[in-house]
Order: sequence, then C-alpha cells, then structure tokens
Amino acid sequence: MDKPKIYIDGQQGTTGLRIRDMLDPRQDIELLLIPETSRKDAAVRADFLNRADLAILCLPDDAAAEAIALIDQDRTRIIDTSTARRVDPGWVYGLPELSPGQKEAIRTAPRVANTGCYPVGFILAVRPLIEAGLLDASTPLTVNAVSGYSGGGRKMIENHQQSNDIALRLYNLGTAHKHVAEMQHFSLTAQAPLFVPSVDHTFCGMLVSTPIPARYLPGADAVEQIYQTWNAYYQDAPFVSVGQPTDESELWPPGAFVDQASCNFTNRVDLCAFGNPEQGVVLVGRLDNLGKGASGNAVQCLNLMLGFDETAGLTI
Repeated sequence: MDKPKIYIDGQQGTTGLRIRDMLDPRQDIELLLIPETSRKDAAVRADFLNRADLAILCLPDDAAAEAIALIDQDRTRIIDTSTARRVDPGWVYGLPELSPGQKEAIRTAPRVANTGCYPVGFILAVRPLIEAGLLDASTPLTVNAVSGYSGGGRKMIENHQQSNDIALRLYNLGTAHKHVAEMQHFSLTAQAPLFVPSVDHTFCGMLVSTPIPARYLPGADAVEQIYQTWNAYYQDAPFVSVGQPTDESELWPPGAFVDQASCNFTNRVDLCAFGNPEQGVVLVGRLDNLGKGASGNAVQCLNLMLGFDETAGLTI
C-alpha cells in the first residue's frame, strides 16, 4: 500500500520547520520536499500541492489563499495554519479536544483550519465550564497571556536572538488581536474576551491566564468543581493534562510561580486552576506555542485525517 504523500507549503518558516522535524523520522508517510530554488515558483508549488494526499499550509493568510487556489482537484486534503479560515463554516476547526465529536469531524474533513496558539489555553479551559453551567456564557472575561518570541515570525526571532536587552512586552493594545474571533466563537462565550497578549525573551512556551472573580463562580468549592469538570471532559484526550486542586508541584517556590517552559517541545497542554472563595479563580493553560499551539497540533490533525494513532510522532 502506498504511503500517504505529505507536502508542507512554507517548509522554511518556523511552524513548517517544526512540522518537518516531527515528520522526517516517520516511516509511515512520504514527505514531499520542494527544492529550495523552486519554493516560490507557482508552477512547481502547484505540482507538489496537487501530488500530495495532504498539504499543510504554513503561510501568511493571503499566501495560504493563493496556495489553495493552486489546487485544481478535490483529492488533496488541506491543513491551513493561517488565521483566515478558523471561523469559516466551510472549514473544520483543528482542535481535536474541542468537543466529543471534534476528532471525528477532523478525521473526515477535506479542509482543516489549524488552531491558533493563544486560543488553545483559553478555549480548553473555558468551554467545558460553560457547557457544564459552572460559568455563564455572558461573564465578561479577561485573558492575560505570554508567549515565547518564536510565535512572532522570523524578524522577531532575529531581533531577540541578536539582543539580550529585550524584556517582556505587551502588544496589540487598542486593536483586535487576530485570535479573538476564534477565542470567542469556540469557547462559547457570549462576548469577546478582553485579550492582553505579551511576548517575552524566551524562544517558546506559553501561559494563558483567565481570572474569574468570585461573584461569577458557583461557590466556595469552585476550584474542585472546575477540576472535576475538566477531568470528565478530557478523559479521552491524551494531550491534555489536568492538574489537581491541592498539587503545588507546578509552583516554584511553592505558591509563587507557574513555570512557562514545562510543556516546551511537547504537544501537551496543562490546565490548572488556583484561587480562593473570597477573590475568585485563575484558570491557567500552559503549552508550547509551536507545539500544541501550532506545529504539534497540525501533526495531531494529520494523524487523525490519515487514520494513524493521534499520538504518532508526538511527545506528551
């Protein structure tokens, strides 16, 4: 039986390179590699795209649209890592843990829009609570998040790697971040969250924090209820690790810091909640912005679409 042919359009970008690193060792697929001299040649790209059983687009929004237009038949399935099609009803949202039926939707989809990095830590924390009735969909939510600089593309990576004087910086203030639409749509919140993203001087890793004041929570045992809800919701999700209410092993020193880097170079997302009845609860999602937030999640979707075990080639 022929191995499925995979083509990465944008194999030299940060996301594409990580995907290639994950796929290169595998013996169950055939990776189509375009020559460096031809990667911007539309005719050669079209040939690779149309020969592939599955194409992964690691391109900016407009370039991804151009790549889709180069495919002239229905056989090539697509995973698009750009932002433009994530809330498009004609595409399946590529977050396998979103709901009980999402894995099957991805398995059979001809077109999958890979999730954004920040939305993973927010959606997976919030959606189960809304579905369970622990959190009202109308609750106004704020999201404070920090990412490694690899999420900013080649220019930001070069700036950080050439300087040791760059500290944590807030960005996209006063404008709508491109991830907000999917954060609202797939978390089931009734209004867009107030999103405060930032980037710090570390290559990868991400913390997404959502504080919820006590008045919006069901009672003094809210943290315990949150953990029970998450554990039930993600019981069949190998890449979701749910913390425990009394476990301070993730804090160093105890009670002080949640480490940003513990999920780096894995496809895992850690969910934990901290709080008290008087103030409220902070939901925290931790992941690798290039792992579960981009490349790893795309490979997970590829595995589902091609009938492999969803964990193939990935680290938990």
